[in-house]
Amino acid sequence: MNKPIEGSCLCGALRYQASGHLDIFQYCHCSRCRKFTGSAHAANLFVQPEHFQWLSSTETLGRFEPDNSRYFATSFCKTCGSSMPWIAKGGKVVVIPAGTLDQVPDIRPSQNIFCNSRAEWYRSAAELPEYDQLPPRR
Repeated sequence: MNKPIEGSCLCGALRYQASGHLDIFQYCHCSRCRKFTGSAHAANLFVQPEHFQWLSSTETLGRFEPDNSRYFATSFCKTCGSSMPWIAKGGKVVVIPAGTLDQVPDIRPSQNIFCNSRAEWYRSAAELPEYDQLPPRR
């Protein structure tokens, strides 16, 4: 059992807690996750619905379910646009976008999925130079 962990959106209107075992932490490279995150991949954790709760009102929580997906849906803050946890179609798992966590989870990423859909421009972070702050202009 992992310690309870909390998360929130950028504006703070939505807050949540996952209090049970975090099942999986993975990077998803599918085109839907890329579109939703605006990034090369999504970094998602999974928890059982009974171990997840909203700590705030969900009045500003939006949801989108593509008609042609079996499990995929999205949730977001209607105020600031932040990705938010969402229950998969079928209701068996809550997907938590790792970037919304306010604390460090006890689990680390363990796999990349849908790599055949990886963006053609993607480069692993390990291949890129690192800076502690914004680098000087070239």
